[in-house]
Amino acid sequence: MFANNHTNVSITVSDEEPDELGRMRVRARRKRKKLSNRRLLRRLFVRYWTLLVIIPAACLLFFEASRIARYNSSSSNNVDSETVTETTRDNRVVNESKPAVEKGMGVEQHKNLNRLDPTTHVVGGVRERCLKILPPEKLETMDFPEEKESGGPIDEVLYMLSESDASFVGGNTTLSQLRTEDIRFNYFTGNQTFEERDRSFEMKKTVKVHCGFYSVNGGFKISDEDKSYMQACKAVVSTCAFGGGDDLYQPIGMAKASIQKVCYVAFWDEITVKAQELVGRRIGQNGFIGKWRVVVVQDLPFSDQRLNGKIPKMLSHRLFPQAKYSIWVDAKSQFRRDPLGVLEALLWRSNSILAISEHGARSSVYDEAKAVVKKNKAKPEEVEVQLNQYKKDGLPEDKRFNGKKALCEASVIVKKHTPLTNLLMCVWFNEVVRFTSRDQLSFPYVLWRLKAFKNIHMFPVCYFGRVVAMVSV
Repeated sequence: MFANNHTNVSITVSDEEPDELGRMRVRARRKRKKLSNRRLLRRLFVRYWTLLVIIPAACLLFFEASRIARYNSSSSNNVDSETVTETTRDNRVVNESKPAVEKGMGVEQHKNLNRLDPTTHVVGGVRERCLKILPPEKLETMDFPEEKESGGPIDEVLYMLSESDASFVGGNTTLSQLRTEDIRFNYFTGNQTFEERDRSFEMKKTVKVHCGFYSVNGGFKISDEDKSYMQACKAVVSTCAFGGGDDLYQPIGMAKASIQKVCYVAFWDEITVKAQELVGRRIGQNGFIGKWRVVVVQDLPFSDQRLNGKIPKMLSHRLFPQAKYSIWVDAKSQFRRDPLGVLEALLWRSNSILAISEHGARSSVYDEAKAVVKKNKAKPEEVEVQLNQYKKDGLPEDKRFNGKKALCEASVIVKKHTPLTNLLMCVWFNEVVRFTSRDQLSFPYVLWRLKAFKNIHMFPVCYFGRVVAMVSV
């Protein structure tokens, strides 16, 4: 009844099926793995994104710093190319003139004494050289400008001289006694009265004023040989060290031509001579140590060595009567530029007759007085007497006179010797003798009293580092 018909159903079983399923599972695992890697990267970025900013910035900063360092190095090698050759030649002369002891004590302690380092400041966001000295070819051919009639308010300055030493403190007191008794006025200064002080500030065609060297018995004796040398100087760079003080640092940076035109004179006393000889520094038979002509002064007029130092500092027009220009440099500094270049940059270029550095920290004489007392650089009672007199005379508390900063840093003084600058230095010296030896306190007063003194160059502090280098403190 039923047909025994068997229908065969074939089921194909392929060996490739498990492989296909395997590949699908692998692809799924890879997809999940890629998704997990992205999440990991996202998490790492969120957590450490600051490092991704800081590290490139640090690398950029390091690159810029190294580039600036290389630029400064090349600038240092090229700075003042006008003087480097001459500096090398000058240093050879200096080193030959110095004994081994001096080389060890000076150059090893101050390794930059024979190198001209660039000094810059920022003006309007741009960094530039503080003081631009003329190139070498111009310095080699430079000479002093032709003299012109000054046409100033003063034609002549006459100096007070003693007619008879018997009229001074009774005539029975010796200079050594005056020094022992610490009397500030003596045979060297003359006894200036307050009436004479007031008259010394009057602007007249002929002015008579105390200006040191009052008496032949006043001290500060110089040999005839040294006087003859000094009288032949037309321009001079000078310094001094009394009481065995500072070392003598050789100048650098001058052109060959200026060496023949400018004198370098250092004033020492006998104590300094002996102190320097103990460390091997001896004055040569020609009177020189390196480029410096060392003038040994006998019989200093003051017991205070700071006051003795004011004589060559302020009275260079008396010591060098034939000189037209002078540059004063404190003994703690090394003169590092061509003197004719300095005169051109600080005087001739600006048509000035006096150049002096502005004070770096303060502007008011009254603020400076507080600082002087605080630092124990003068007796409080002396400063008080000085300021009371200045207030009585009407000195204002203005920080600027005629548009210029009132307070100066007198470590470097550059001037043309004219009747007006000679008068200023005389009355400034008298103020220092009368009151305290801190000349910063009296300079604003003198400048205020001499209202006709207009053409003064109060140069920025950074110029100071371009002209000299502070070597000792």
